[in-house]
Amino acid sequence: MAVPGSGLAKGLAVTLRTMTRRSVTAHYPDVQPELPARSRGVIGLFEENCTVCMLCARECPDWCIYIDSHKETVPPAAPGGRERSRNVLDRFAIDFSLCMYCGICIEVCPFDALFWSPEFEYAETDIRDLVHERDRLREWMWTVPAPPPLDPAAEEPKEIAAARKTAEKQLAAEARGRETGQQETGRREAGRHGTGQPGTPQRDGDA
Repeated sequence: MAVPGSGLAKGLAVTLRTMTRRSVTAHYPDVQPELPARSRGVIGLFEENCTVCMLCARECPDWCIYIDSHKETVPPAAPGGRERSRNVLDRFAIDFSLCMYCGICIEVCPFDALFWSPEFEYAETDIRDLVHERDRLREWMWTVPAPPPLDPAAEEPKEIAAARKTAEKQLAAEARGRETGQQETGRREAGRHGTGQPGTPQRDGDA
């Protein structure tokens, strides 16, 4: 059974502890807040990586991403090759009045074209101005912080391990090719000077 007045005593104890501490006031906007590294402020667009695959727009639960594009024909890279068609981005806009900052669009992007930026000062007096086009999204891209360093004890990604093995095989093959070429050059030089290598005919007068 609770002692009568115990709740009041606890509340007064909290009040007394708080009264003895110095209050800290952040003088925003003169002093910018120190945001956590994984803050979700706004979404930045790295347009060069966008292939107009439409995954972000299809997976967005709020349907607040608007993308327009057209197709262009790319000439063949080599003579006799086949022409290819590629998507060209015309419009990429996000309506931040609808966005709930779930981050699904960033997670599903297969080409790393969308990133979280810690910027949060984009309030508008008109809700229609919260539809930000790709130029504004690209400006926010340069405020995206660098990724945190990898854990040194973490396992190496399979993609990096496979790329390293491929590079090592190529270097080994090139080294073998250079060694074989040097040996072949040595044989030809020896045969040209008549050093008696097997298969080299001796001319009359050779010692």
